[in-house]
Amino acid sequence: MQESLPPPAADWALFLDFDGTLVELAEHPERVAVPPEVPRLLERLGQAFGGAVAIVSGRSLEGLERLLDGAPLAMAGVHGLERRDAHGRVHRPVDHTASFREARTAIADFVARHPGTHWEDKGNALTLHYRGAPTVAAEAERFLTEQCRRLGDEFAIQHGKQVLELKPTSHHKGTVVETFLAEPPFAGRCPVFIGDDVTDEDAFRAVNARNGHSIRVGPRPGSAARYQVDSVKEVLEWLNSLPARLGTTR
Repeated sequence: MQESLPPPAADWALFLDFDGTLVELAEHPERVAVPPEVPRLLERLGQAFGGAVAIVSGRSLEGLERLLDGAPLAMAGVHGLERRDAHGRVHRPVDHTASFREARTAIADFVARHPGTHWEDKGNALTLHYRGAPTVAAEAERFLTEQCRRLGDEFAIQHGKQVLELKPTSHHKGTVVETFLAEPPFAGRCPVFIGDDVTDEDAFRAVNARNGHSIRVGPRPGSAARYQVDSVKEVLEWLNSLPARLGTTR
């Protein structure tokens, strides 16, 4: 990893993960604390980069909008299974929610038997968190692997930081970055992706393939990211510096 981050350019398209990148991780997704300056920062970045700024998260669009107080951004939720483009149009894939009927019941039972775990029903994906019960990691993976096997090849498990997600295989953060880059105002720009988790590796690879800038928050040997920062605090400081620096580098 390179220690210094690239100097900003006017033709960047910024893609930002949320948890662990713009906000600190929390034991429960609903307990995350969003620094009050983050929505305003995102607005400033949008102005600086011609609107080419998007949040790309594992959270749902509804959850992101609530936490960011309706910040007028392009956003992708559930690792690309739902997306709001820069014009406000919402795109969702084929509805797979009925496929998860038995898995929902099984996951709810698993959580009831394992204090400290919890789950989220995102419609087209089911998420099992065990940050509050790290000793059940192996059991949780075996359990969700069996649920995935029963659903068939169209579904896969997405691994994250003490979280597992059962979802269709057709969408991930790399595919959603590619989709944004095919549309204005992102088209023709140099992509920059910042993320902290294994779920961001597909996006890092997609950005690298376009000679963009992939930035990892925190260490991870073997990551595809070409740059690294140590913390959410450093991410926010760097992002805050970009509009002023851009004015001197154009």
